[in-house]
Amino acid sequence: MQEKKGPVGPGLLIELDRAGELPLHEQIERDLRGRIRSGALAPGARLPSTRSLAQELAVSRGVVSEAYGQLAAEGYLESRQGAPVRVARAVRAARPRAHARSLFESYRYHFHSGLPDLSAFPRDAWLRSLRAALREFPLDAVGYGDPRGVPALREALSEYLGRVRGVEADPEHTLVCTGFMQAFTLVCRALRARGVQRIALEDPGWHAHRLIVENAGIEIAPVAVDEHGLRVDELARSGADAVLVTAAHQFPTGVVLAPRRRAALIEWAGEERLIVEDDFDAEFRYDRVAVGALQGLAPEHVAYIGSASKRLAPGLRQGWLLAPSWLAWELTALKTVDDGGSEAIGQLALCDFLARGELDRHVRRMRLRYQRRREALLDALARWLPDCTVVSPPAAGLFELVHLPGGADEPRLLRAAAARGVGLEGLGWHRFAAEGPPGILLGYANLSEPAIEQGVRLIGEALASVA
Repeated sequence: MQEKKGPVGPGLLIELDRAGELPLHEQIERDLRGRIRSGALAPGARLPSTRSLAQELAVSRGVVSEAYGQLAAEGYLESRQGAPVRVARAVRAARPRAHARSLFESYRYHFHSGLPDLSAFPRDAWLRSLRAALREFPLDAVGYGDPRGVPALREALSEYLGRVRGVEADPEHTLVCTGFMQAFTLVCRALRARGVQRIALEDPGWHAHRLIVENAGIEIAPVAVDEHGLRVDELARSGADAVLVTAAHQFPTGVVLAPRRRAALIEWAGEERLIVEDDFDAEFRYDRVAVGALQGLAPEHVAYIGSASKRLAPGLRQGWLLAPSWLAWELTALKTVDDGGSEAIGQLALCDFLARGELDRHVRRMRLRYQRRREALLDALARWLPDCTVVSPPAAGLFELVHLPGGADEPRLLRAAAARGVGLEGLGWHRFAAEGPPGILLGYANLSEPAIEQGVRLIGEALASVA
């Protein structure tokens, strides 16, 4: 039962719940603290004396004194012997609190190029792995552990990646990260500390690659991509000391780095240069066995980065970095400073998930599903966007690149599609040059076949409206 007391001082009304669990002095503290933060009690405002407020609230003077004392200790009140209690003059009212919102817009049909099918996340299997992790982990696993990651997970990742991606993995040189972006950030910082001034990036290439390199204070050398992948001849003329490639499935063109270019790239690395391999979705190949990772050809010249984002879900924030031995200690030191090591329970769950073969089974299931969705996308494009050209790399990945008819206004199309509830990525976002042929990326993995059909139909309407 709550009791309301009348005003104490000008406009002051305090509610006390005498039957509640919160002590009375804490209730007074919360009430006054909230008024001060909101500006209802302005800096310098005089408060009732402890005796007066105690009488008005029918509590002991000691209760009010304790509340005033706590607020004074926190800096909200000024209290001096023989002087009235006042709101501290240094206190500033807080801005009105807004409800938490997402930075990202919501679309009815979002052709996000990097999302797997979130509805297919294996909840039951992951829950079993979480329970196993919580039940069986050693006590020190949730202490301050190895910043490189839980040793058992590094062992499991080495076995898995060696088997499915053909890498040469050493658990001692493997770092568990919160995803690709953290791993590449660590690599850039390590290279910067070694004096590297220029890193080559694929053009077009994922826009986040560019942001990470720029944030590290390193110059970027754009290198063109053609139907055979990265132009290694241009790379040799770029003056770069390192390069990032998406060799098995280039983003955003989808091409695979040709064998001769792979050999030329390894030769370019020589003894002093580094290749960073972003192996983001290569396991989803639909016409043949996936092409193996570049790292297996030259482990000491390639920093290999992968994650669970496309394989399972990006929200798990699980990634891995296989470092050359000569760079491993520097990366470990940077990871230590960055966050002291990734969250342990999720690592232990992933370790169990790998050990029980759940990731293998999940990828096999999703490969069949994504193949059907890709076919549905191609059929819809032929029906509703006949004047557009679908780039024809190998059948792989979670997205397709579509070139728009010449003269199409890419930014206007994106706005027109958004007005119809369709989220799209423009090719221009991932290109270095301000101008270039217009195009859009259509991710199909997180949309059902009927949603793909309807979404493409709306894109066709949007394109017609801006033609």
